[in-house]
Amino acid sequence: MHQRKSKKILIYFFLLFLVGSINNIDINNLKFQSIKNIKVNGLEIEENSIISKKVKDLNLDNIFLINKKNLSTLVASNNLVEKFFIFKRYPSTLNINIDKTNSLARISKNGKIYDLGSNGKLIENKHSNNQLPFIFGNPEITEFFNIKKIIDESQISFEEIESLYFFLSKRWDLKLRNNIIIKLPNDNIKEGLILVSKFLHNNKFKDIKIIDARINNQIILND
Repeated sequence: MHQRKSKKILIYFFLLFLVGSINNIDINNLKFQSIKNIKVNGLEIEENSIISKKVKDLNLDNIFLINKKNLSTLVASNNLVEKFFIFKRYPSTLNINIDKTNSLARISKNGKIYDLGSNGKLIENKHSNNQLPFIFGNPEITEFFNIKKIIDESQISFEEIESLYFFLSKRWDLKLRNNIIIKLPNDNIKEGLILVSKFLHNNKFKDIKIIDARINNQIILND
């Protein structure tokens, strides 16, 4: 209760000060400094510069009258951006701090190879990372994230996977880096992976090359 009263007193004091100041100047001549500095951090130098230039092209007048919607849309349009924070440093500096998205896999679209980011966007593969698993087929982005979530909740590490194969039937096969292929069912994938892991990490079956879990509650092994 005491804190609320203190805040109210500070607000009243500020308003009185502001009104008193305005009465002593010509409101028509009241001007604020234009934004002079735009600092973008979090991406590579080139990408930071590109975003900074686009922000400047918005012709922002002053720090008090920024159109937050337009500015946020511009920053978010960069496919490398996972999330971002905009800070105003009065009187004339704008800081934009960016968290870069993580590349999760590679995928081919229209004859070009892209990285698929954790933000769900396709990123031009300028610096190819061959350690990322490759997605074959044409899944929707949401279908990839669904299967990745199930894998992440299983005893199989996503880093063990070399390739993911998506079929028209909406079914997935996984190829591990040790060349073992896992054939997953259309439904009950989580339960299928539980059964698979019992064989996958058992030295008795170290020579197995295919683990077929397409039939519910059954595992078929092929060497």
